[in-house]
Amino acid sequence: YQSTTPPAQQQPMEIRDYYEILGINRTAKESEIKRAYRALAMRYHPDRNPGDEEAVGRMKEINEAYAVLCDAEKRRLYDLYGHEGLNGVNLANGVDFSSLFREFGLGGFGFGDSAFGSFFGRGRTSTRERRRAPDLRYNLDLTLEEAAAGLERTLEIPRRRTCTSCRGTGAKEGASTTCARCRGTGQIVREQRSGIGVFRQISVCGECRGTGQVVKDPCSLCGGSGQLEEVHDVSVTIAAGVDSGYTLRVEGEGETGDGDVRAGDLYVVVGVQKHPVFERHGDDLYTAREIDVAQATLGAEIPVPSLDGDATLEIPSGTQTGSLFRIEGKGMPRLGSHNKGDLYVMVQLVTPRDINEEQRNLLARFQLLEQEKNAQ
Repeated sequence: YQSTTPPAQQQPMEIRDYYEILGINRTAKESEIKRAYRALAMRYHPDRNPGDEEAVGRMKEINEAYAVLCDAEKRRLYDLYGHEGLNGVNLANGVDFSSLFREFGLGGFGFGDSAFGSFFGRGRTSTRERRRAPDLRYNLDLTLEEAAAGLERTLEIPRRRTCTSCRGTGAKEGASTTCARCRGTGQIVREQRSGIGVFRQISVCGECRGTGQVVKDPCSLCGGSGQLEEVHDVSVTIAAGVDSGYTLRVEGEGETGDGDVRAGDLYVVVGVQKHPVFERHGDDLYTAREIDVAQATLGAEIPVPSLDGDATLEIPSGTQTGSLFRIEGKGMPRLGSHNKGDLYVMVQLVTPRDINEEQRNLLARFQLLEQEKNAQ
């Protein structure tokens, strides 16, 4: 297992930098902010992208960035403290999106009224929603037979939870002080002046690791980490037919949350081991089978291995080495279906090395008959 980021199609919305969202510099003037917002709104507004959920999501992001950067006070808080500086701030206040959209020749969709929140980023009520504990990844190795049959398995997932003794502070009661370096803010703000303005860089304080507090006497239960490790059992069901890379998301089974931090998710990533007999391509299986001269020449019925026992393959007379035959429905189950792929068998002609006198005479006679036939 390891901490991980969920697959792209399942990732939660990323909290992006507002300047990056609008594609502007941190020194941008109000006119530049409005111009950038107008261009993006004309591109992503739902009026111009009917039924496009991705465009709706981008429009929400763009609205939130504009609402912050077009307001001097909100922009100041954001520049100083980042997203955390806006906690408890009503971002919608003071922005008349309806007028803006009418100016752009677009529908308002209720911006600025009671419906504002549904089309405005994540909303500040989503501070709780955005804060979530890390996700976990568990690599689950399966044999080809297990992948074909599907299974239920109980996984032992090591994960961390808040220490019950120090409640996550890492210090014994009363044994922490305000960080002198960041003065309790948990952030370090660096300013660099240039000819066109001031560039501010905000980073997590390395002294207190963003907590604002410095531990003087560490907690004896967690050793000052603020967290305890535990093993948690999680039951998962793996569907028949999975292949390497198949990912199962188990909601709320990642790292545990605390307070307003919700639990992360567990991502179980399947890896199917190589098989000594079969080679898998999608839902089809491939294998090889040796046949002798008589079987190839005269034809025969031979047993071939499959995942659910031996199957019978009919070899027609005159079969050449390297010929590929298909046995329908003997491959892997198709994920989410009752159907199966096929089994492909490549036959390889094996020339006998040690033959007795009688076999030699028969082959010589056969060779003579072949020469006479070809001479006619």
